[in-house]
Amino acid sequence: MLKQEPEWAIAQRTQAYGLLDTLALPIIERVKFNRWHLFDTMIDSDEQSDETGYGVLTNLEHDKPLLVQYGTRTVFEQLPTSLVEQGVILTDLFTAMQEYPELVQAHLNTVVAVDEDKLTAFNRAYMNSGVFLYVPKNVVIEEPIQTILLQDSSIQEAFVKHVLIVADVNSQLTYVEKLETFGNKKNTANIVVEVIAKDGAKIKYAAVDRLGEQTHAYINRRGRIQKDADINWAIGALNDGNVIADFDSDLVGTGSTSHVKVIGISTGKQVQGIDTRVTNYAKHSVGHILQHGVIMDKSTLTFNGIGHIIKGAKGADAQQESRVLMLSQFARGDANPILLIDECDVTAGHAASVGQVDEEQLFYLMSRGLSQDDAEKLVIRGFLGAVITEIPMRDIQKEMIDVIDHKLGE
Repeated sequence: MLKQEPEWAIAQRTQAYGLLDTLALPIIERVKFNRWHLFDTMIDSDEQSDETGYGVLTNLEHDKPLLVQYGTRTVFEQLPTSLVEQGVILTDLFTAMQEYPELVQAHLNTVVAVDEDKLTAFNRAYMNSGVFLYVPKNVVIEEPIQTILLQDSSIQEAFVKHVLIVADVNSQLTYVEKLETFGNKKNTANIVVEVIAKDGAKIKYAAVDRLGEQTHAYINRRGRIQKDADINWAIGALNDGNVIADFDSDLVGTGSTSHVKVIGISTGKQVQGIDTRVTNYAKHSVGHILQHGVIMDKSTLTFNGIGHIIKGAKGADAQQESRVLMLSQFARGDANPILLIDECDVTAGHAASVGQVDEEQLFYLMSRGLSQDDAEKLVIRGFLGAVITEIPMRDIQKEMIDVIDHKLGE
């Protein structure tokens, strides 16, 4: 499948395709997904979409930095003139390959390697849509940049998407991403996000994932953080289908920082396996992980928190906390902390727990007149609030709360 790509991009795609039979699946500890349907090659359907997803366009704000993709098509794109004049780029990845080839070629698949495993190779070989965001040196963007990426499951078409974000030296931005499925046909999703924070860059990255029940998905988000740069992640894994996810930060520059906050809710018979990794390659780098999850019915949620301090990363700090609330005796939750320390002069620690809603908290709230259901929902909202409050747009915060309430049975 070709999308009017330049020769170098075609060569990358061909290389990735050739690697597929030689590479293994990634390892997500305590999650068996080798039989999942993750390699759907129907990536360019001839079917006519019913365009249900276009309803999202009716609520869009004008003059906000925003890109909307429905299936493989970009259906809405806007960037204020003030940002265009400063050299900011927000566009479809294939358009960027044609119009900004040197920028894209210099950064594409430099954070997530094509030959890393079978799923990363598949993404590059069968990629059928994507986003490119570039913020030049010293440019500070106050307004959140939003992308709405809609899977079109009203037709048979895989969702193979690649997002590339480059924040140049001393730039600052806030990026908000929504993944959502329209339709109920069985499809797959393979999503790779590469975020590059060059020296001194500051990035706030927020995501709300709401892929559908019939979607088996692989989501890989990874940042490379250079000297004195910072990426703060806030991710809501609120999908309805089976998902494996990799949320990683590579701290490669001295004084680099990354805080990763993730919430997840699993319901029904759903399985979600989430690896969250921070790797301290550089001196005085700081990587913190906070993961909170809720499991219901007969579902499974696994949090693997991985902190790795590489030899030579003196003064590094790696901390993690993973906690899971069980709302059903038939559900299964894992909070699996992994610390790999190859240097002496460092700070590291972890906390992990799987348990039920605190009875004392429930009793206190019920003594103030709340029903047990309302009290339980309030406790859970507070439990998940660490991530919700990090979402930089109030309407997205409200949407996340509404999704959580819906999943909890409101």
